[in-house]
Amino acid sequence: MKVVSTLESFDLFLEEKGIKFEAIIIGGAALSVMSVITRETVDVDCLHPLISSEVLSAAAEFRMLNPNLMLIEQWINNGPDTLIRDLEPDWQLRCILIFKGKAITFHTLGRLDLLKTKLFAYCDRDTDLQDCLALNPTKEELDACLGWVTYRDASEGWPNNVKVHFDELRRLLKYES
Repeated sequence: MKVVSTLESFDLFLEEKGIKFEAIIIGGAALSVMSVITRETVDVDCLHPLISSEVLSAAAEFRMLNPNLMLIEQWINNGPDTLIRDLEPDWQLRCILIFKGKAITFHTLGRLDLLKTKLFAYCDRDTDLQDCLALNPTKEELDACLGWVTYRDASEGWPNNVKVHFDELRRLLKYES
């Protein structure tokens, strides 16, 4: 999906229906809205709050009325909401506004919090390397994120997995390991 144009169209659709939607989004959609990446993504990951049934119903209707957009069934979802329990205290105070339409207002996590979630995704599923590179973290930011990412999974091999991924990222960013 072309995130920005899809959100702009959905914003007008919600406005016509008199529905307001405010959320904190993360992932590829947030990075696209912020122009950090240009790749398309399949969904909009809403971290908080839980999306109302009214908005979900409108999203389903919008999808059906716009088959040309080729949106997946749950193109707006609360998939990552379990991350909330792992975020640092006061994470909501660090959120930034990234999209303000007529009916939609989207924020995202502050830079370091967002970077942590992307680094975790990179270590967890090996598919977010390009997003991490596009975020262009400093060596200091990587160091600040390492402990948080390391303790997100209790499996025996996770710490080594994180080390391997961070080392690869440092190498690609031309930082020392």
